[in-house]
Amino acid sequence: MDIKVDHISKAYGEQQVLQDLSCVFPEGKTTCIRGRSGCGKTTLIRLLLRLDVPDKGKIEGVGDRKLSAVFQEDRLCENLSAASNIRLVCTETITDRELEEAYKAVALTEIWQKPVRELSGGMRRRVSILRALLAESDCVIMDEPLRGLDEKTRAKTIDYILKKTEGKTLIFVTHEEKEAVWLKADRTVDILTKH
Repeated sequence: MDIKVDHISKAYGEQQVLQDLSCVFPEGKTTCIRGRSGCGKTTLIRLLLRLDVPDKGKIEGVGDRKLSAVFQEDRLCENLSAASNIRLVCTETITDRELEEAYKAVALTEIWQKPVRELSGGMRRRVSILRALLAESDCVIMDEPLRGLDEKTRAKTIDYILKKTEGKTLIFVTHEEKEAVWLKADRTVDILTKH
């Protein structure tokens, strides 16, 4: 089932963030959300994840889905290892070998038993990405997941994102045109104005 955003509006106090926005995220396809800072991209993600509710309008098609997400903040458990952070969201047992393959796929090596607090920002981003990709889900929502990664690492990580989201609905927020191209996005939602 497609996810349908139908004439939603959202304000925080006096600040109108989204105004009468409608769009569709097709089932099993990749959609990129683009727009300048402050236009409401993260607010839309929060609404899709049901962390917030629209003031007006409705969102259909997310109710029974298994969702996983990468937020702008890493939201990792600081004192746990990378492996433990990933295992927290995996309903089935994931083997050390599977984890090792995932780390290699995104250019992370020899970090999986270190506490997350000891990892660099780019390493933490990739642990967050792996956690979302390895969790059981049929829809993966990513809010600027590649922020802070160098171009070579971004390209490698995108390859793994494409592999792990094949056949799933992928909603991907980005500022960068080339990321949408690398992702071979089926469609783009441009949030054009800040209200």
